Amino acid sequence: MVKGISKQVIVVHSPDPQLFEQAIFILSEDALSREGVTEELLLKEAKSLIGPARSKRQDVCLFAGVWAAAGAFATALVWFMSTVF
Repeated sequence: MVKGISKQVIVVHSPDPQLFEQAIFILSEDALSREGVTEELLLKEAKSLIGPARSKRQDVCLFAGVWAAAGAFATALVWFMSTVF
C-alpha cells in the first residue's frame, strides 16, 4: 500500500457488464484546473472512450472476415487453375 498519494478518478460503469464491470480513469493533476474543463465534460469524454471500443471491435471482426473470404477465394482460384491447366 502506498501512503500519501491522492489521485482524482472517474469511474464509469460498463454498458455491457459481461466482461467488464467498470472502467477507472485516473485524471492528470491539472485536469480540472484547465480552462473550459468541467466535471461534466470529463465524464462525457470518459463515456465516449468506452462506447466506440465496442463498434471498433465489430469493425475489425468484419474486416477480418472479408480478408478470410478473399484468401479462401484466391486459394480456390489457384487450385482450380492448377487442375485445369
